[in-house]
Amino acid sequence: MQMNPYLIFNGRCEEAFKFYAKCLGGEIVAMIPHRGTPAADHVPPESLDTILHARLVAGGNVLMGSDASPDRYEGTKGFSVSINTEDPSEAERVFHALAENGAVRMPMQETFWAVRFGMLVDQFGIPWMVNCEKPA
Repeated sequence: MQMNPYLIFNGRCEEAFKFYAKCLGGEIVAMIPHRGTPAADHVPPESLDTILHARLVAGGNVLMGSDASPDRYEGTKGFSVSINTEDPSEAERVFHALAENGAVRMPMQETFWAVRFGMLVDQFGIPWMVNCEKPA
């Protein structure tokens, strides 16, 4: 079994995934717009170029997403995408990259469980936690 975050955007999925690929050092392996698919008949004409499905692979992890139709987008609530790394400098790098034009909720810092930990909401409204745990 594998669990993967699936993020829903309000028309900015393609832009977000290009940003995440840069921040996470990943590769976009799927970016499928509604146009040209059977789903095109179920979205308004102005949404044909929004993303039906995106898939990003980074370090053996998978992040997926799509754009919701404007009348169905609800925003993000009740979750964070959590990134865990064993390298404090990599935690710092990823945190600051994702924070570009976003909002830091908890600055990157040492905690009782982590060498580095921070929380942010990126420029696309997605909440993230970046964690580098202390050795056991």
